[in-house]
Amino acid sequence: MNFNQIFNFLAHLQVNNERNWFNEHKDDYNKARETFETFVNTLIVPLSQLDPAIGTVTAGECMFRIYRDIRFSNDKTPYKTHFSAFIANGGRKTRLAGYYVHLQPDESFIAGGVYAPDPAVLESIRNSIYHHQEEIRRILDGKRFKELFSELSNEEKLKNPPKGYPKDFKEIELLKNKHFVTHHALDNEFFTKEGVVERLMEIFKVQYPLNDFLNKAVR
Repeated sequence: MNFNQIFNFLAHLQVNNERNWFNEHKDDYNKARETFETFVNTLIVPLSQLDPAIGTVTAGECMFRIYRDIRFSNDKTPYKTHFSAFIANGGRKTRLAGYYVHLQPDESFIAGGVYAPDPAVLESIRNSIYHHQEEIRRILDGKRFKELFSELSNEEKLKNPPKGYPKDFKEIELLKNKHFVTHHALDNEFFTKEGVVERLMEIFKVQYPLNDFLNKAVR
């Protein structure tokens, strides 16, 4: 897979983020998108073997559009400057935990978990953490997990404990989270070496127990 093709297109898009340029280079976009789609379809195969909860899903269901929704944004640039996909049962629209890939020049990363869950899902996750605190702590304190990922996202944490949970609960900081995601940055060089999918899978294997925990809570 020609990842340089993807990065070259996106690098040019970053400095030419307007419709006329994009339309003039639509063929370049289509080629880069096809490469990314092939990559995602290839990655789905070992991921679904690792995590049976993924079920049968295609890259088309998982990939996000490059077109930005600018209706309520001060930033009126029409296109995203990255390719991304969320691999999970139900694809990008799922409420389940999954595996996120984000390709962008000098800012690529992979992530996993549940981002911005709806209130019912959020409560299910918090309830599961409350009743299985030792299990979630074993996952987060695993040596390899801590080497690859930061602590679960503290973005937009509650200032106070959520209602219904004791303030002295040992894992109260986890319950304050509004998202339950991890993040692992990747440089451009990662994608120029052989065995990209295999090396990604070594990382996602460490992510899997957390996703499994979250999905048991959500289902």
